[in-house]
Amino acid sequence: MLTKWIKLLPAERIIVVSDEVAEDPMRKTLVLSVAPSNVRANAVTPEKMGRVFKNPKYAGTTAMLLFGNPAEIVEAIENGVEIKTVNVGGMRFDPSKKQITESVSVTPEDVKAFEKLSTMGVKLELRQLPGDSSQDFAKLLKQKL
Repeated sequence: MLTKWIKLLPAERIIVVSDEVAEDPMRKTLVLSVAPSNVRANAVTPEKMGRVFKNPKYAGTTAMLLFGNPAEIVEAIENGVEIKTVNVGGMRFDPSKKQITESVSVTPEDVKAFEKLSTMGVKLELRQLPGDSSQDFAKLLKQKL
């Protein structure tokens, strides 16, 4: 599925922005191994993503950012990463979460982070696959809660 997204949104790099993944060598290796062979992959913390984003060495680099949760998106933005749109493609179900769609379930912390992203001017869209039509996730979230 990642290959389909890369075809739609060409990127030189895939960067997994997650404290959990960046700090767990085994998980980091596993996650990075699924990247298409023609794309460089990295895993960093939201704080490090801010430093990388501001580094002139990477100016002009196109990257697809994958986050572990919406709070890490907020943290990345607060560290200087410019994000205009977030696609909420899938957040797995757990009995402690509220199911919003078949593919998205959220915790109260997730809801707060999504609300903060909206107030920061970030467009939230829902699209599971590249060919799917985009839905307004902020609106959908309000309807379901």
